Amino acid sequence: MRLQHIALACVLAFNAACATAGVSAEEAARLKSDLTPLGGEKAGNKDGSIPAWTGGYTTAIPGDKPGERRGDPFKDEKPLFSITGKNVDQYADKLTEGQKALLNKYPEYRIDVYKTHRTAAAPQWVYDNASKNATKGRLDGYVPKDVYGGTPFPIPKSGVEVMWNHLLRWRGTNWAVSATQYLFTADGRTVMTTDGEGERQMPYYFEGGSIADVEKRGDMYWRIRLVNIGPPIRAGDALVGGPGMDSKNDAAWVYLTGQRRVRKLPNPCCDTPTPATAGNMMFDEVEVFIGRPDRFDWKILGKQEMFVPYNGNRVLQPKTDAEVLGKAFIKPDYMRWELHRMWVVEANLRDGQRHQAPRSRYYCDEDTWHCVLADRWDAKGQLWRTLYQMNFVAPDIPATAAGAFGMVDLLSGQAHVADLATSKAAQFPVRPRIPDSVFSPEAMAGESVR
Repeated sequence: MRLQHIALACVLAFNAACATAGVSAEEAARLKSDLTPLGGEKAGNKDGSIPAWTGGYTTAIPGDKPGERRGDPFKDEKPLFSITGKNVDQYADKLTEGQKALLNKYPEYRIDVYKTHRTAAAPQWVYDNASKNATKGRLDGYVPKDVYGGTPFPIPKSGVEVMWNHLLRWRGTNWAVSATQYLFTADGRTVMTTDGEGERQMPYYFEGGSIADVEKRGDMYWRIRLVNIGPPIRAGDALVGGPGMDSKNDAAWVYLTGQRRVRKLPNPCCDTPTPATAGNMMFDEVEVFIGRPDRFDWKILGKQEMFVPYNGNRVLQPKTDAEVLGKAFIKPDYMRWELHRMWVVEANLRDGQRHQAPRSRYYCDEDTWHCVLADRWDAKGQLWRTLYQMNFVAPDIPATAAGAFGMVDLLSGQAHVADLATSKAAQFPVRPRIPDSVFSPEAMAGESVR
């Protein structure tokens, strides 16, 4: 009875990091009936503008070359309608505050809305693990326990569980990234900040592994290795590291060619500027949110039908970055927006904690658990920064995988876009598992002195 009272308190508060068990076996059975295997509502909406989920997109894309450039499965589709500053009020209930602000601030900004495709897919073993996690998964404070290899909380009861679903979402196990990053200045100039190559790996999703294997690897559920090849002033700089299931285990190291030594970053978290974006974005703004959940109180505001960037293979088709870069954002012609159901989660700074953005709101896709949009407010209560990440259809994984992400500072007019692979010969190719040693500061130091 006491456990029921604790669980009820968590649900009513919507912000708790309570140490409770997973859902009942009866509720978990919904993952094989009215819910998708990862926890989305299987049925479409009432008017059919959101279709039912029927297994996702798992067939080869015409023109797709896995390991090289990716095709666009929806290249022949035309927008259903467009949203501009002139008609924004008509669609306000399906737009974030940040998107409305962009439409009102930039006359050239536009949201082209296309037909909705529910492309999310994963291997069967990921579905099986998500089902196991549903009944076994729990939170010990803000740290997930007894979960592995699938959505940790496919039937979430609190805001922090939704955010862990985002952090531990399926997007593949090992992949390479060759991409550029750009600063958009307030006066309209575009400046490349980095041209990098690197590897990503998710030990949390090693098939046949366990949470014990993650703990043996220093508790890191996501690993990054990045080496800059340009521009010349930053060529040779490098970074390795990743976040831990327990945030006290977050770690990152950088190599700066001007210093010719590897340094451990003292605080690779939260509102610290990240070297990977030349300091333009905070660590916890990478991919909309990679941060420490224990800095905030999290509250589910509900589930809402929203226009969001989705199935964004369109931006991967041109051959140059210049073709897709606008004034403070990717040009609307290369952005695809669709109507999807989003979990809306608000974060408010906990007592005794500090952060430049004490309040944020995240919009997380029910099918992929990918938080694709977010807004942040400053200490004065002003809407400050709006964040986004594009995803793309990748049936070779299979997944609706993460692509370019960015931020627009609504107060200064400055913006940034990262992981833009438009001009690259290989766009997020899948890789074999990489030895743990590759993601070590020792390996980075050894390569840098060659």
